[in-house]
Amino acid sequence: MNVVTTPTHISLFSGAMGLDLGLENAGFQTLAAVEIDAAARATIMANVARRGKSIFIGQDITALTTEHLLSSTGLKRGEATLVSGGPPCQPFSTAGRRDALNDPRGSLFRDFLRLVEGVQPRFFLMENVRGLLSATLKHRPISERGGRPNLPEEERGSAFAVILQEFERIGYSFTYGLLNAADYGTPQIRERVIILGSRDHEPLSLPNPSHAKANPRLPSWRTLGDALHGLHDSAPQFQPYSENRLKYLRLVPEGGNWRSLPPELIPEAMGGAYTSGGGKVGFYRRLAWDRPAPTVTTSPAQKATDMCHPVLDRPISVREAARLQGFPDNWQFCGSISDQYRQIGNAVPVQLGQALGHSLMNAVLGTPIHNRPQRQPSLFEITA
Repeated sequence: MNVVTTPTHISLFSGAMGLDLGLENAGFQTLAAVEIDAAARATIMANVARRGKSIFIGQDITALTTEHLLSSTGLKRGEATLVSGGPPCQPFSTAGRRDALNDPRGSLFRDFLRLVEGVQPRFFLMENVRGLLSATLKHRPISERGGRPNLPEEERGSAFAVILQEFERIGYSFTYGLLNAADYGTPQIRERVIILGSRDHEPLSLPNPSHAKANPRLPSWRTLGDALHGLHDSAPQFQPYSENRLKYLRLVPEGGNWRSLPPELIPEAMGGAYTSGGGKVGFYRRLAWDRPAPTVTTSPAQKATDMCHPVLDRPISVREAARLQGFPDNWQFCGSISDQYRQIGNAVPVQLGQALGHSLMNAVLGTPIHNRPQRQPSLFEITA
């Protein structure tokens, strides 16, 4: 059995550190954060300094060597407990370009893999968007197929299969799944692909849900009202809507969207989007107090991803978006308002990070899977 002191954590693609906060709440000590975005890096530095901590803060992961990372953290190869990160997900997004190569070996995943192989942590945690599960290595338009079957690299899931093969190649076993953050106390519907890996082939399990949409044995999903209860934000920061948008949004009731508008106004309000495909659920969307929020986006004031306040004629504020992602009210975000929205929208919810941290901590402590608790408290409950 491994001797456990304080489990150490190296964070890659750290962003505003939502995942890292959750892991720290579960008992991990973050020794390094690597982030190329200047505003997010300023956020990391501001909060690390405010908390009286000192960690290595790296910038360009493509130029970061294993040797530099280890020497900066005071660790030797094989000593780190955990390396975590979410390589940028644009190549695997269902909204991205379908004609681009999705081979993860040619993306920033390669650098995540390189540093995991070099650092040799006991465990790794990788997270990404749902689209990763179905992404292909190569897309061939239907017009070019001529009735021919898909090649192996054109099959759905071929990119994800390569990722798993690469983790196997460097000697890690793993478990993975698609988790909804709402099932772990986040007041938001947000699905993420999670892969947990073990260098020493120790048994790993994804966390059991602590909340449910409809299960009498578990607390109900948390709502927007739960998240914003008690928030004192006397000068909310937000990107205001134009008057042209507001004249339609004022007609949308709580919980509604463009479909709630008077029928004769819909073509005018929607413009070119009216005849486009898709459900367009984000257009003129007003949130509801008694439901979880939809996925917090990086632009809650954008036309197709509206997150309008339930009763006020403005998008959710920076601090309200942060509450929906589980950030504590004293967490400082740096940069412009759009920078802050982007950092928050890209983050892993703190509550989901904490649930994952508890599952990994069970493995660190050698708790048998069948003896592991069925429910872990969420950050929301701990700090309430």
